[in-house]
Amino acid sequence: MKDRPLPRRPAVRLSELGFGAAQGGNLYRATTEEEFATAVDTAWEAGIRYYDTAPHYGLGLSERRLGAALRHRPRDEYVVSTKVGRLLVPTPGNAHLRDPDGFDVPASHRRVWDFSRDGVRRSLEASLRRTGLDRFDVVYLHDPDGHWEQAVSEALPALVELREQGVVGAVGAGMNQSPMLARFVRDTDVDVVMCAGRYTLLEQGAAGDLLPAAQRRGVGVVIAGVYNSGLLSRDRPAADAPYNYQPAPTEMVERARRIGVVCQTYGVTLPQAALAFVRRHPAVVSTVVGVRDGSQVTETVCRWQAPVPDDLWDALASAGLLSEPPR
Repeated sequence: MKDRPLPRRPAVRLSELGFGAAQGGNLYRATTEEEFATAVDTAWEAGIRYYDTAPHYGLGLSERRLGAALRHRPRDEYVVSTKVGRLLVPTPGNAHLRDPDGFDVPASHRRVWDFSRDGVRRSLEASLRRTGLDRFDVVYLHDPDGHWEQAVSEALPALVELREQGVVGAVGAGMNQSPMLARFVRDTDVDVVMCAGRYTLLEQGAAGDLLPAAQRRGVGVVIAGVYNSGLLSRDRPAADAPYNYQPAPTEMVERARRIGVVCQTYGVTLPQAALAFVRRHPAVVSTVVGVRDGSQVTETVCRWQAPVPDDLWDALASAGLLSEPPR
């Protein structure tokens, strides 16, 4: 597995395929400790050295599990990113309830938006305690969509200060949209951004704003949500496949199926093409895929390694199914 340095922070090198740890926080359904530990072991054996988590994922469960799974590994041999912007506040009276935000965990805490300087530091201190790590290599502002002013006036300067002190290696923002990420790239001192779902085989909105800005400014781009929440994760998408965390519109399902038919003529599956497409762009330094157990890691690595002919992109573009072939 190759790795790539962040252009602005070359000491921080991300494996081109990254491990998304949201499922370790019981995203949508429970994942056992053994399943998640096996997923990390399998990823390590495959050469994956970039692991992404967040307090939001399972109210801290993902961070705790990831830290435990990596604890016996040489610390200088892997990169971990986490996120700030949501503080976890205890709610003892709700421990008998389930988390309402899509994670199958007790509602023992609630998430409180906080992009203040103090909130950033408190969040990172809590994340370090949960993971048991001595540092984070990358820290993202997590979904600051409705918090631009405080994010750029307080949260990001706090992260930059920690970066300059050597407490964190690189700083950035992670979002499910590209226009504000492009604004972060153009107007602030970020090193890397994580873009989920907006640059995929199904839609390439980020190609018009974020990716060109990132190339000009030397900012690394990490792509997440490469399957658009699941719509591109199977050879033939089901009618009820998810898209953007919701049931996919009929026209999106049909478009994904048409892409899949073209891929099939080139001997490529839809998920293989989805992974191959995004990594071809020169601004993309890593692709993070969420995995739950060892079998999903193995499947993802096999898809990643599958050869995909360049002619496929031209064929998709000619069929009106790709806005522009990757460079």
